[in-house]
Amino acid sequence: MLNFLKYVLATLVGLFLFIVLGFFLMAGIGALLGDGDAVVLKDNSVLRLDLERPIQEIVEENPFSEALAPFTGEVSSVSIKEVKDALVKAASDNKIKGVYLKAGAPASGWAVLEEVRDALAAFKASGKFVYAFAEGYSEKGYYLASVSDVIYLTEFGDFEWNGLSAEYDFYKGTLDKLEIKPEVFRVGEFKSAVEPFLRTDMSEASRLQARELLTGINDHFLGKIAVSRSVTPARLRDWADSLSIEKAGDALSRGLITHVGYYDQFESDLKAKLGTKESEKVHFTGLKNYLKSGSDKKEEGDFNKRVAVVIAEGEIVSGEGSENLISSGKLIKELKKVRENDKVKAVVLRINSPGGSALASDLIWREVKLTAEKKPVIASMGNVAASGGYYIAMGCDTIVAQPNTITGSIGIFGLMLNIEPFMKNKLGITFDRVMTNPHADWPTATRNMTDFEKQKIQRAVETGYEIFTSKAADGRKMSQSDLKKLAEGRVWSGVAAKSNGLVDVLGGVDTAIEIAAAAADLKKGDYRVRYYPEKKDWKQELMNSLTGSDDEETLSRIAGPLAPYAKAYRSLTRMEGIQARMPFEIRID
Repeated sequence: MLNFLKYVLATLVGLFLFIVLGFFLMAGIGALLGDGDAVVLKDNSVLRLDLERPIQEIVEENPFSEALAPFTGEVSSVSIKEVKDALVKAASDNKIKGVYLKAGAPASGWAVLEEVRDALAAFKASGKFVYAFAEGYSEKGYYLASVSDVIYLTEFGDFEWNGLSAEYDFYKGTLDKLEIKPEVFRVGEFKSAVEPFLRTDMSEASRLQARELLTGINDHFLGKIAVSRSVTPARLRDWADSLSIEKAGDALSRGLITHVGYYDQFESDLKAKLGTKESEKVHFTGLKNYLKSGSDKKEEGDFNKRVAVVIAEGEIVSGEGSENLISSGKLIKELKKVRENDKVKAVVLRINSPGGSALASDLIWREVKLTAEKKPVIASMGNVAASGGYYIAMGCDTIVAQPNTITGSIGIFGLMLNIEPFMKNKLGITFDRVMTNPHADWPTATRNMTDFEKQKIQRAVETGYEIFTSKAADGRKMSQSDLKKLAEGRVWSGVAAKSNGLVDVLGGVDTAIEIAAAAADLKKGDYRVRYYPEKKDWKQELMNSLTGSDDEETLSRIAGPLAPYAKAYRSLTRMEGIQARMPFEIRID
């Protein structure tokens, strides 16, 4: 037995030393990689864009992410900024002849896809080619691929063409079974974030706004594809209504793709386009490697004249929070940093958020206003900038959104769950209390609230709604009564928001940067763009990968098909105080 324990101890010590030494070995390799020369690019190369992965605003650098993927189960994300930077660089790079686009089913919202698609179109306009290949296309994937010169789809590949749908989850049935009673306080007919707790289906008001939102996004989607593929939007709608595109050949006969074939055939066509012999390999360069090539090139623009792009992505929470959240404490620090930096002449607040804490949103709004008093601040809306996401945009001088951005949802609510019956009847746990005052334990989840207490919360919600709409009206330069006609929690597409005055300009982050620079009297080529928060040290990101970070990718990997419900539960646990948020998640596919 003693020998057995000795061997076990020796094994454990050996494993520990292996992990420690391995870490420092990788750190040393990483340091060498970081200090090494730029990647050498071969002539007649093709930029390979693999977008079948999450597309985020900014992705922290981790040189070992791909190598660690088999062990961590993580799917590495790609940064929209990196994609756009690479395409701009490649358009004028004589060694890059074209792009190989792999984007069968990208994991992103519609507004971010719009930015990528526009960047692909601009690259194509330079006279270079875009070739796309996929084993199957979702509608989001095809939206990107439709701009390509050549579109390959395998013979048995799926081609999704049945229209867009938005699906909501409802939890009332679950709460009823568990004997958990929700107490909801809200203002606004369209504030449907609370409906999952009160109903088993959508209200007519919620259905109306969802239908109009979908219609707006779908009309834009069809219009762009119609131009790229030389077909009318009406025909595209008919094909979706009739489900007439059942296989790759159907998409081919209608001109939506150019070839039905396998990857080897696609590669042969690519070689012919490049003038490469069939026996030779195509020189592909990946996104990250390509951005490293020629990295010694001097950056243009005056170092002392900067446009700061401050990223605000995720749910809005109070305090310092964690990764993938808009933490009021962290974002306020970033805004203060760029406000007090004399080298920063203008600011773009890039928002991708469904909202969250009303208090945190208001604190951030104040910091935005303080920054706008000192230098131009332009809001750039991503996939979604609704409720609290719209709140923090209100203090900006100009609001820019994509046509398919989800925005608005101007309204707030409060939610309390009474778990007393559940604890008593399901778990056998009961509660009792002594108090110095009648409401000393209020608010509480372990007893029924009195009508007086409910009125207090409802009044706080109504007061918050007045504050929200008053500040929105001031930012939009309209009367509060007119603003309220657009509020009540109603969600709008970017196109509709531009039409009704909630948004000023349609466009992406580059448009917002141009507006910010012009507002600061900066000429093109005379300034530099800096993104905040600045990237973390890659060693810290490596540790996050090894220890498991609290992010969306990790949650999806662990929960699998139950990930949407796990995310909803996590969002529920973060609801502290009055909320300014849209429905948990609108999935438009």
